[in-house]
Amino acid sequence: MQTETLDAADDASVNDPASREFLAFKLGAEEYGIDILKVQEIRGYETVTRIANSPEFIKGVVNLRGIIVPIVDMRIKFNLGEPSYDQFTVVIILNIAGRVVGMVVDSVSDVTTLSPSQIRPAPEMGAAFNTDYLIGLGTLDERMLILVDIDKLMSSDEMGLIDSLAA
Repeated sequence: MQTETLDAADDASVNDPASREFLAFKLGAEEYGIDILKVQEIRGYETVTRIANSPEFIKGVVNLRGIIVPIVDMRIKFNLGEPSYDQFTVVIILNIAGRVVGMVVDSVSDVTTLSPSQIRPAPEMGAAFNTDYLIGLGTLDERMLILVDIDKLMSSDEMGLIDSLAA
């Protein structure tokens, strides 16, 4: 079975000081990854309070221990069809540039350690697809993670959630 190869790859990347850990999550059929250091906590999906005139991808806000947290539905944000909420749907609570933001995903898979050799640059897609928010593609045997630069995505002008990191 391929498990032995995966374990060996994990061992090699754990010993590499340049390795990075990513939280893997699913949106539709694809698997994505974000820097684990940006994750504050993972919670089950709960009803949000809708805010009038907010973009469709901003589901609303929740009160998280006294902090009002905007919740972004990544399936809507990435145009991946109609979201459905079930027992696997989770909210990943992120801490980005000192702001707390939640993102709704279909499910969380695991934490994966990738060495620099396992991260490939994102392919150029031209004007049809914006790759500004991608770190690259993480490869683990037959598995591929789309690595998202969550800082850039959440602080983008179109999101309007966090002041630009350059400021």
